[in-house]
Amino acid sequence: MTEIATASPASKAKRPVIEVRNPADGRVVGTVADESAQVVAAKVAQLRAAQPEWEAIGPKGRAEWLRKLQDWIFDHAETISDVLQSETSKPRVDATIEAPFVADLIGYYARHAPTFLADEHPAPHSPLGKVKKLTTIYRPYQVVGVITPWNFPFAMPGIDVVPALAAGAAVLLKPSEVTPLGGELLVRGWQEIGAPPVLALATGRGETGAAVVANVDYVQFTGSTRTGRVIAKACAERLIPYSLELGGKDPALVLADADLDRAAYGVAFGGLLNAGQVCVSVERVYVEAPVYDEFVAKLTKHVGELRQGADDRGYRYDVGALANAAQRDVVQRHVDEAVAGGARAVVGGKPTGVGTFFQPTVLVDVDQSMSCIREETFGPTLPIIKVADEEEAIRLANDSVYGLSATVWTGDRSRGERVARRLEVGAVNINDAAANLFSFALPMGGWKESGLGARWGGPNGVRKYCRVQAITAPRVPTQTKELIWFPYNKNKVKFAMSVMRAASARGLRRFGISL
Repeated sequence: MTEIATASPASKAKRPVIEVRNPADGRVVGTVADESAQVVAAKVAQLRAAQPEWEAIGPKGRAEWLRKLQDWIFDHAETISDVLQSETSKPRVDATIEAPFVADLIGYYARHAPTFLADEHPAPHSPLGKVKKLTTIYRPYQVVGVITPWNFPFAMPGIDVVPALAAGAAVLLKPSEVTPLGGELLVRGWQEIGAPPVLALATGRGETGAAVVANVDYVQFTGSTRTGRVIAKACAERLIPYSLELGGKDPALVLADADLDRAAYGVAFGGLLNAGQVCVSVERVYVEAPVYDEFVAKLTKHVGELRQGADDRGYRYDVGALANAAQRDVVQRHVDEAVAGGARAVVGGKPTGVGTFFQPTVLVDVDQSMSCIREETFGPTLPIIKVADEEEAIRLANDSVYGLSATVWTGDRSRGERVARRLEVGAVNINDAAANLFSFALPMGGWKESGLGARWGGPNGVRKYCRVQAITAPRVPTQTKELIWFPYNKNKVKFAMSVMRAASARGLRRFGISL
């Protein structure tokens, strides 16, 4: 995922371009600039200058531009899919999902942002407060920096750029240097519809990302926990807010009363979608003993039938390549260490020998200490552990430094909800996988080392990019001087305190009588 390094004091006179390669065959499919810290700072300055006018047109005015971007995305959906396949080698279905997903999110915020961002008038905390009109308003941060990973090159930028724009912020997008072409397309679409210049692209490696963090007013980062810590420290030094979606090791709990056919299909999809390169991918499976053998047999059969290869527009394959060789090596290490520790790969278990493809893999005889259980794999592996009962499944599921999401498979919905409430994760899907990703009214955020803050969550998804401002205004005619203003007067202050006591205390204490 995107890494952040300390920006150098000066950039080279001529910087090399970054070659973008298709991981299936290594061919170059595009190039982007490796931009210096100075270039990033200049872009932020331009965005900052354009932002006030963008904020001034209000949520409804911004919604009109977002709807035009939505139209552009639908009109260019096939091109977007082509570009995504070229830089990721993901199956056509996986690539095709990204454009309508972002368009759907645009529709949600275009419809609801005017309500989400409207002034609020909370009720006063006591009768004394009724003399004031209380107002809460939401004012955007001027420039939001969005730093995205390589797994969904169009969707990942879209899901954070869109609500930030809806909030009234200007946005600087820094996509991963591994797959920058999808983010480049999103910015190009914004420019082609003639929208105000409040969305810009910064491409490059660590120095570029560090410069984004050093110049913007709010940072939204999705990526590794290690890099997230670096960003959090940098933001803390500048006293600017940030939101982090970091690593995950999502458990699936298959209980004995589950529909095992649905569970096998769901776990396979949840673990192998996008070759397992999904933030909420199923990365470990706990199965109650009475149904363990049957579930493993069904899952193994299904995974063994999956088609893997470099797809075209023909929708021929189910599982594609990994983003790069480094990620393939992580998957290989986790599998090798598991097998060396006594686990067995009942299907898959090896790279295919072509590009960065790694076979969809089911591991059994796994234990909780193995790296395939403890560390984020981000690849097409499904390690399975047999558990005695529900209690052990919950205990092992919670035994992780991560807490992004989880799935529970059971024939009893009440049981599923009860188990869900005991899992230490930000989201739980019952009898489904990744469903929360398509529920914009719910928050999507991680617990523990899986991050801080959340995206989406109805109003909070757009308000997170805003500063909250409180305004009080008189409801009744004012006098020249309030009772407790200078110079202090004993009788006036005692009267004011008596009124406060009468409004807030209980029983005889309201009248100043000690009990």
